[in-house]
Amino acid sequence: MQLTSLKFVSEKRERDFNKLNIYTCEELVRHYPRDYLDLSRVTLLKDAYHNDIILTLCEVLNVEVNRYSRRPFVKALCQQNGCIFTAIWFNQMYMANKLDRGEYLFYGRVQNKYGRGCQMVNPQIERADRNSVLKGLIPVYPLSGSLTQGIVRTAVRQALKKVALPSHIPAPIQKKYNLLPLSEAYIKLHCPQSKDDIAKGSARIALEEYFLLISAFKVIKGGRDDARLNAYSVTENELNSFISRYQFEFTEGQKSAVKSIFDCVHSPHKMNMLLQGDVGSGKTAVAFAGIYMAVKSGYQAVMLAPTEVLARQNGELLKKYFPDYETAVLTGSTPAAEKREIKKAVADGRCSILCGTHAVIQGDVAFKNLAFAVCDEQHRFGVAQRSSLSEKGDGCDVLIMSATPIPRTLSLIFYGDLDVATIKDKPRSRQDITTSIIPERKYGDMYKYISGQAGLGNQTYFVCPKIEGDDEGTVMSVTELFEDLKAKMPKVRIALLHGKMKDRQKNEIMQAFKNKEFDCIVSTTVIEVGVDVPNATVMVIYNAERFGLSQLHQLRGRVGRGDKKSYCFLLMGADSEEARERLSVIKNSNDGFEIAEADLKLRGGGDFMGTRQSGKILSEIKNLKFPVETVFTAKALSDEAFSGAFDTAELMRIAAEKYESLKDVVLN
Repeated sequence: MQLTSLKFVSEKRERDFNKLNIYTCEELVRHYPRDYLDLSRVTLLKDAYHNDIILTLCEVLNVEVNRYSRRPFVKALCQQNGCIFTAIWFNQMYMANKLDRGEYLFYGRVQNKYGRGCQMVNPQIERADRNSVLKGLIPVYPLSGSLTQGIVRTAVRQALKKVALPSHIPAPIQKKYNLLPLSEAYIKLHCPQSKDDIAKGSARIALEEYFLLISAFKVIKGGRDDARLNAYSVTENELNSFISRYQFEFTEGQKSAVKSIFDCVHSPHKMNMLLQGDVGSGKTAVAFAGIYMAVKSGYQAVMLAPTEVLARQNGELLKKYFPDYETAVLTGSTPAAEKREIKKAVADGRCSILCGTHAVIQGDVAFKNLAFAVCDEQHRFGVAQRSSLSEKGDGCDVLIMSATPIPRTLSLIFYGDLDVATIKDKPRSRQDITTSIIPERKYGDMYKYISGQAGLGNQTYFVCPKIEGDDEGTVMSVTELFEDLKAKMPKVRIALLHGKMKDRQKNEIMQAFKNKEFDCIVSTTVIEVGVDVPNATVMVIYNAERFGLSQLHQLRGRVGRGDKKSYCFLLMGADSEEARERLSVIKNSNDGFEIAEADLKLRGGGDFMGTRQSGKILSEIKNLKFPVETVFTAKALSDEAFSGAFDTAELMRIAAEKYESLKDVVLN
């Protein structure tokens, strides 16, 4: 149905909608709000506190425009019952054309309210007239050309009445899982009565879109799964006997993950699984159970780690739990003669388990019968590297592990290439780490606290994003910080560690730190994964806004590994609203799955059609706010729809048509 069939949509306005890639009423209904004005309660300025987000009604007295300052701005001087109010917009000069004398609704954060009036920075505004509705939740849409919020809202409400968007999820499945009718979900999203309506509508629409996307991949790929080439003979009793070697009982999450792997390796198709669990939840023990399934069945296994420190730590554990099998550790610093011997043992099958860094994926490393590959800390490896690992064996089963799934990993689930096993249990005997954003005026107090902790025998990590600083002086380098800390804390033993050091030197420093020969270590992210240091209780991260949420969560996971209360201090080099929003996710959550969900919302789903690991997944659904679990649910429903119990001919046609543009990308 054409847009011009809607009242008040002229050909000129239709062209403005076209700029937003909206050409029909159906596409207009899929033009989702980017935000909502909470008009459920109007607040007077005199009742607002500093940093409150409020809706208020004020009279604009004067508008000032300054195009020539360092940060051009538009400023409106307003009043409300004699209370002076200032609204200012930086680098948004178009606001001058939207403001005039008269009453406006202002929605935003109140700042600088210290008896001298108050101010809002970059608030959203609406002209207050007889048609204004001072209650409820009002959608805010992306705009283009001469379109206004009022025009788009009116058009969307009309379109909702004119078009019907049926669900393509089979009706029996909708009934089985009590899914909200899709038409009702669109109404809840565009015309919400409560925040719960927005959440339910977004989740249901996202479920529909992801269901179609995942189904499209199934259609495009022809439902082909790689057939299993390696037959595992390990029994459940043998597996339970191996697990009993541990001095602790597996959590329910670990038991469930092990069973998922066991079921996969005994299925008709090869395994490609993501094992996700929070820091310290026991993923390595689960991976070892998978390795045991392979070697007990007469095959070889390999474990890839991002650093030599972690590779050697895993190597020691493998020797402990696999005393009956030959294991080896291969890294870049392994002596040449030893490398030749290890490669020979791997090639002729004498070495059953190889653990190492990138060295294990080199072209001259050949296995006799590799069947099981583990990629530890998967976010540290590129897509091509993980692919090279699996190609070392015919029909190799792959297990990739992550403490915080990155958005691209979630996106890969759409391919159907990844099964997912999740360890949701909280790590045993570990306290939550208290995380704080430290302002610059508190740095001195922080250094005193850390010096005091060193006197008590506790250790601290200092992390910087770069080995060398930038020209503007906004990024602290490890070398600068190392010298600075030695001057500020002369009695504290401090070590320096960064990626330009030789592997042997890095390993020696980390081992010395673990042995309590140093109180503090100043490092780049090379300590993101590494040996466990139970005595480390403080993590300080400089220029924290420059790190991804996954990295921050991993870095924080370096402390709190003992029985002592631990802390993470985040220091910002550049203060911005976006940076504070991102860092507040880490500050307010110790749950890796919540962080993954926030990462997906903030960074998008990743370029799942290529190898980039950030970006938006689909322009249609990027504004929807929905839990990550919706993605997994969509995959499960798609799997059920294609199980053979339903007629999927129409679904296949619609899915293939909707995502025809992905065909070449997927098949290539």
